[in-house]
Amino acid sequence: MSPIRVLIVDDSAVIRRQLSEVLGADPEMAVAGTAGTGLLALQRIRELKPDLVTLDVEMPGMDGIATLVEIRKIYPRLPVIMFSTLTGVGAAATVEALARGATDYATKPSQTGGLERSCDLVRQELVPKIKALCSVRGPLQVNAPVVAVPAHPRMPTRIDLVAIAASTGGPNALGELMPQFPQDFPVPVVIVQHMPEMFTRLLAGQLDALTPLRVQEGRDGEKLEKGQVWIAPGNHHIAVRARGNERVLGLNQDAPENSCRPAADVLFRSAAEAFGKNVLAVVLTGMGADGTRGAGAIREAGGAVIVQDEASAVVWGMPGSVVAANLADRVCPLDGIVPEVLRRVSFRRVLASAVRG
Repeated sequence: MSPIRVLIVDDSAVIRRQLSEVLGADPEMAVAGTAGTGLLALQRIRELKPDLVTLDVEMPGMDGIATLVEIRKIYPRLPVIMFSTLTGVGAAATVEALARGATDYATKPSQTGGLERSCDLVRQELVPKIKALCSVRGPLQVNAPVVAVPAHPRMPTRIDLVAIAASTGGPNALGELMPQFPQDFPVPVVIVQHMPEMFTRLLAGQLDALTPLRVQEGRDGEKLEKGQVWIAPGNHHIAVRARGNERVLGLNQDAPENSCRPAADVLFRSAAEAFGKNVLAVVLTGMGADGTRGAGAIREAGGAVIVQDEASAVVWGMPGSVVAANLADRVCPLDGIVPEVLRRVSFRRVLASAVRG
């Protein structure tokens, strides 16, 4: 396969040169070109037809978000990775960019650690994302219609908790899913989205504005109530645990799992322990295999697992790993996830009515 052609967009000549050197040294990639402004970036995309764009968030004139909006009008499927500083301003702009269609983001390394350290951080964070997003390249403008495919249907059980895992492409996916939940959703929802501190708080606020449910960052010891949505804070694992007859959230900073903190495996394992068979896990788009071992624990406890399908996922790493391990009860396109959740959760009411009858 030909090298992945990347267009680098950043107002800093130092960053453009640094990224060019790191990406150009990788045999699987080639720098298609660079641009120092948003307007020039739009011109270069037309001329060079890159496979992926890295886009600086904070640029003078047409900033990264405005540039992204213009890119999405013409190239809805072109992968765009936002490149931002790990600051409050950078985090807020990045979360907004993800809501407006950015594919993923990477944080700019601080130059205080030296050039080689900065290059190492780019290799560790940005390069794997570029390769994952461009692992299957094809027409960018076509979204083929897909239908839900049953994987391992089993007798449904009462659902008392919905646990969701997401990574690359997750903020966009969650932004589409959360408005579909009804105000009277009868169980709590706990989400692990791979993001650093600050980003998760901003994401929670963004999602809270989209749904009739209350969306918040998780807090240690908080009681789980119906209709609440909790997002794991960046740099913290989130778990659920029994406290007498209640179920509460627990936060910790134990070692990362699958190179992630928060990790979906931590949440899923704890959900299986605290709720047994009454858990529904949802695995959305994302790199890697986080969530697979936890999905195994949920299935072993008698719970159910549904995953996003390959056609609608930005990266089918996490959901694909669950499918490969034969742990998925159902595989759905993104627009079929919430209807499937509601169908399974509604069975809770059917059971309750049967018991009362």
